[in-house]
Amino acid sequence: MSEHPEPASHATAALPRAVIALGLTSFFADVGSEMIFPLMPAFLATLGATPVFLGLLEGAAEATASTVKLLAGRLADDPSRRKKLVVAGYGLAALARPVVALATSPWHVLGVRLTDRVGKGIRGAPRDALIAAAVPRRDAGRAFGVHRAMDHAGAVVGPLVAAALLAAGLPVRAVFALAAIPSVLSVLALRGVPTAAPVVATLPKPVVTLEPKPIDRGFRAYLAILLVFALGSSSDAFLLLRAKELGVSARGIPLLWAAFHVVKVLSARAGGSLADRVSRPRLILAGWLVYAAGYAGFAMARAPWQAVTLLVIYGASAGLVEPAEKALVKDLVPAGRLGRGFGWYGFVLGIAAIPAGLLTGGLWTFAGPKVALGVAGGFAAGAAVALWVWARARERERRATGAGGP
Repeated sequence: MSEHPEPASHATAALPRAVIALGLTSFFADVGSEMIFPLMPAFLATLGATPVFLGLLEGAAEATASTVKLLAGRLADDPSRRKKLVVAGYGLAALARPVVALATSPWHVLGVRLTDRVGKGIRGAPRDALIAAAVPRRDAGRAFGVHRAMDHAGAVVGPLVAAALLAAGLPVRAVFALAAIPSVLSVLALRGVPTAAPVVATLPKPVVTLEPKPIDRGFRAYLAILLVFALGSSSDAFLLLRAKELGVSARGIPLLWAAFHVVKVLSARAGGSLADRVSRPRLILAGWLVYAAGYAGFAMARAPWQAVTLLVIYGASAGLVEPAEKALVKDLVPAGRLGRGFGWYGFVLGIAAIPAGLLTGGLWTFAGPKVALGVAGGFAAGAAVALWVWARARERERRATGAGGP
């Protein structure tokens, strides 16, 4: 099973309807989500929350989503269940998200955030399985790149809408309530997803079981490396908090967040195309090294312009590697286990969120942001080294066995 992409001979071919419709759904969902997220750290501070609580909030939210992803991924091995799970996930988030406008304590925010992330967990693996099954391997990077770009485009529009509403004099709680509108549109956009999305390879209907290790050791090793990276990949809310500490104004935070996602839109499209042309592990490796350097830079930054520059660099690295990470899952997982493969992928990235969030929040509180961000960058650098070793070992194994192709 090779992680080396095939030549992208159909790079200009139109992507399937399912990919575009799911991209629109993610666009609207992120508009709603990102009207809230960049304002959340400051809002929580007004409710008396500490950096440790912020780490707990984001860690618990992502860990909850990741646990649900694992179950949803197993269910999504059955293609007939995928769209139903996606509708349920986006629908639950649309109902829960605007309720944060009523919060009067940090624990209320935690409850809303957990419910929202349950919705994310339900939809994540089935959505990715729909995308992966709708395209041939040579177009997997481009499909995920387009989807991630549309997702990040929503994250551009959301903060801009929030900034405009705040500039018009609306209170933060009103902005949170209005996030219901794009959230509902995200569910309506799912009408464009075929009930049974086209599957590239016709396979027998898989039997859904609960066996814990359905995939080969190469994929499990990849997951272990992702886990190391995730332990240092705490919530981006800490970067916004750091930007605020460095002098970025409260009104400037949503604009900075929007600029961050503009970079992600551009880099995700480029990263998706690159992931179909170059070695996917090498592309991920390069992105993780830039990530590590960016976090080290945030640790040492002293001025607002430095925070802006570093967030742009970090956004570029994240956008480049996201499509490659998911395309590599498609390379390593049998077609009949796509749902489960993406479920494990999401689970591993999320299950580390609580220790990662608590570690960053605790170090931030007791040792300062420089130590907290430096440690996070160290985890990313360690994961990059491990990925390099893993990729070289797989290359040697392929040469020894004469294996070629996926």
